[in-house]
Amino acid sequence: MEVAGDSTNITPSTYNRYQELRDFDESKSGVKGLFDSGLAKIPRIFVRPAEEIARDRSKSGATGLQIPIINLENLATNRPGTVAQVLEAAREVGFFQVLNHGIPQSILEGTFVAARAFHELPKEVKAEYYGREGKRRVKFSCNVNLYKSRHAYWRDTWVCHMEPEPLDPGELPLVCRDAIMEYSKRVKVLATILLELLSEALGLKPDYLVNMDCAKGHALLYHYAPACPEPNLTLATPNHSDPDFFTILLQDDTGGLQVYYRDQWVDVPPVAGALVVNIGDLLQLMSNDIFKSVEHRVLSKDVGPRLSIACFFTLYEDPTSKVYGPIKELVSKDRPALYREITLGEFMTHYYSKGLNGQSALAPFRLPS
Repeated sequence: MEVAGDSTNITPSTYNRYQELRDFDESKSGVKGLFDSGLAKIPRIFVRPAEEIARDRSKSGATGLQIPIINLENLATNRPGTVAQVLEAAREVGFFQVLNHGIPQSILEGTFVAARAFHELPKEVKAEYYGREGKRRVKFSCNVNLYKSRHAYWRDTWVCHMEPEPLDPGELPLVCRDAIMEYSKRVKVLATILLELLSEALGLKPDYLVNMDCAKGHALLYHYAPACPEPNLTLATPNHSDPDFFTILLQDDTGGLQVYYRDQWVDVPPVAGALVVNIGDLLQLMSNDIFKSVEHRVLSKDVGPRLSIACFFTLYEDPTSKVYGPIKELVSKDRPALYREITLGEFMTHYYSKGLNGQSALAPFRLPS
């Protein structure tokens, strides 16, 4: 099926947005298919409302904020200093970058190669993995909330649910299988180190968050954003916070990642060899708002493809997972619990139902003040 081309000149009386969304979805080609067609303008389903674009211009000024960069090489000689850095970053910004994290550069480069290898497979091969519904462990799609969002965004995603039940490597394409399994193993080791630091930053024993199963499950999301012919009209990823404990992100040198800080969008510039870490909604809830899960987004670019690999640490709707609420040791008469206890299934159901709309997923679970 051919994907509809430029629709920005269609008059409102003849424009059928749902049909264009459906045609795009049923093509199973994603944004890369549009890019490969050589289009000069983006289809209308990707165009952001004019008022949204105008509002963004007023929130894109200089803040003086530098996203913290934490060198984990100092752990052996100055662990308290590193813990203090993690606390300040998680409490103030919700984002930081880590260097000397233990994952070799060759593994990082191999992860980028794997991401590109999958997304540049022939359309017919990728289509076998395409889908946005169901419980498949490995799937490819464009826009998880395609039919709910006000506009589509310029990015394809390949998702691999690695744990808590170990993924059978046979479910992965041979062209990228080994690289994915290796990166998954390495990033889980790093996650344990980071959770120990985050636990200590909260004044808890180092193994506290690990014992709360915060590293028990993870999924790898391989994002691919081709060059966009009209990058000022759309986004690669809309405003959102992450529905997990925390995220470890590997991004290439294209740039475009921004966090929302003090009513302004702030760049998270690529740093060679670094990984980006951000606090998720669940860890904000568990820390009773000591840590911050902040909105972030990715701008579209006229160069590409932009490659990024996000590792979400969460159990999703695992029925065997614990009930999560503010950690008891962090609650007192002077600092009462700000949230009620929730199951992950309850939280994820709400998160998916609301879509990536820029609204906090934690709001319905906050206790009355």
